[in-house]
Amino acid sequence: MSNAVFCINEGTFAQVNEFLADPKNEAIAGLKRVVGKFGSVSEINERAREAGRVESLVKRLERVGSPFVKDVEWLASARDDGKFISLSDYRAKVNPERPVWDYDHSNAPTLEISALQYFPWLVAQARQCIEKGEVLPGRFIRVRKMREQEADGGDLPAVHAALKILGATCVETLDTKGTDGSNIHLNGPETITGYFGGIGQPNSHPLRWVEEALYYYTNYGVDEILNINPGTVFLGYLLYRLGVDIRFKISVFMGNDNPYAVLWTLLAARLFAREDGSTPLAGFNLSNSIDDCHIAKAAEIRRSLGLEDHVRIEHHITETWKSIVRQPYNRRDGLLELVKTVPNISAKHEGGNPEDEKGLAHPSDILDYFRDKKEIEASGEMDLLQQNYLLKHKAVNDTAAALAREGLSFVAAGAHRL
Repeated sequence: MSNAVFCINEGTFAQVNEFLADPKNEAIAGLKRVVGKFGSVSEINERAREAGRVESLVKRLERVGSPFVKDVEWLASARDDGKFISLSDYRAKVNPERPVWDYDHSNAPTLEISALQYFPWLVAQARQCIEKGEVLPGRFIRVRKMREQEADGGDLPAVHAALKILGATCVETLDTKGTDGSNIHLNGPETITGYFGGIGQPNSHPLRWVEEALYYYTNYGVDEILNINPGTVFLGYLLYRLGVDIRFKISVFMGNDNPYAVLWTLLAARLFAREDGSTPLAGFNLSNSIDDCHIAKAAEIRRSLGLEDHVRIEHHITETWKSIVRQPYNRRDGLLELVKTVPNISAKHEGGNPEDEKGLAHPSDILDYFRDKKEIEASGEMDLLQQNYLLKHKAVNDTAAALAREGLSFVAAGAHRL
C-alpha cells in the first residue's frame, strides 16, 4: 500500500481555504469581532509592548502603592551586582572533577517550575538561591486566578517585572475555563469525572478566552498563556496568524499521551504557522503517562514538521504529591537519557521529590491551585504552601545537579551568568 493514500489532495486544501476566507464564516467573524474591540493588530501589539516593559510594570506598582516595589528593585540590584551564582561556579560546585568547559550544551533542557502562585514566594526563592548557591529555573508557570492576583497589591505586574529582570519566561492561566462554573459537569473533586473531557471551554467560552487574553496582553504585556481546550488552541493559532504576538503552551490537562495526538496538534501548528515558520505553540505539555520512548518518537514528528526550534516539549519530572498521579513519581533518570538525543525539552517540576514530600503534614496538592488566597490565609496554611513551593525548587536544583554530574547543560534564569 502506497503512503500517498494518506496525502491531502489539493482540492481539499482549496475547499478549506475557501471556508476560512469566506466573509460569511461566522466562526472566523466572531474572532475578528473580539480582536476589533482592542484596535488594529499593530495597535494591540504596541500597547502590549509598552505595558510589558519593566519600567511600565514598576510604574503601575508605584501608582497602586504596592508593597512589592522594594522587592522588585532588590531583585534588579541583586542581578546587577552578580549575587546569583554563575553557571560555571555552579557546575564547579556540584561536579568539581569535570572541567567547566567540558559540558554538552547541544540539547540543554529548560528548568521549569509550577506553580508560582504568589510574588513573595519568588522573593523567598531568589534569596535562597543567593544564600545557598542554587539556580533559579528559566521558566515559571502560574495557575493563580487572574482577577485575584491583579487585585492583590500588584502581584501580577510584580511577578512579570521580576521574571523579566531575572531573565525567565512565564506562563499565565486565564480565568476563562470550565472551573469557572461554565462546565456543568464540574463541581470540585467530587465530580472529577467531568474532567474526562478536559477542564472544558464550553459554548462561547473560546471567544471569551480570546478577549481575556487580549485584556491581559494589552494591559500587562502577558504574552504567553496556558491552553487547555482544542477550540482555544485553534483560536490561538488564528490569533497569531492575524499578527497578534500572543503565544501559548498546551496543558497536561489536554491529555496528549501518544505520538498520534502530538502529530494531530503539530499538523495544525504547521498549517497555521506564519510565513516565517513561527507558531504560537511555545510549549507542549504531554501527559504524565507517556513513556520516554514515545516522547522521543513525538520529538521525531516535531523535527520532521520543522517545529523543533519552535515548540518545546514540556515534560513533568515531578508532580504534586496529591490529586494528579500515583506516587512515587519521578522522571529525572529518564530525562538524563532523553536530553542526549532530544533537543528543546522542559524539565518541569510540579512537586517536590517524593522522598521529601512523603512525610509532610501538608504535601503538595494540585487542588491548592484553585483555592482563594483569603481562604488559604484563614486556614493558616500559607506558610505550608510556600514550603511546598520551595521543595519544588529543591527538586529543580536536584535535576540541575544531576544534569551537571552527567556533563549536560541546562537553561536556568538569565540572572545566572556564564
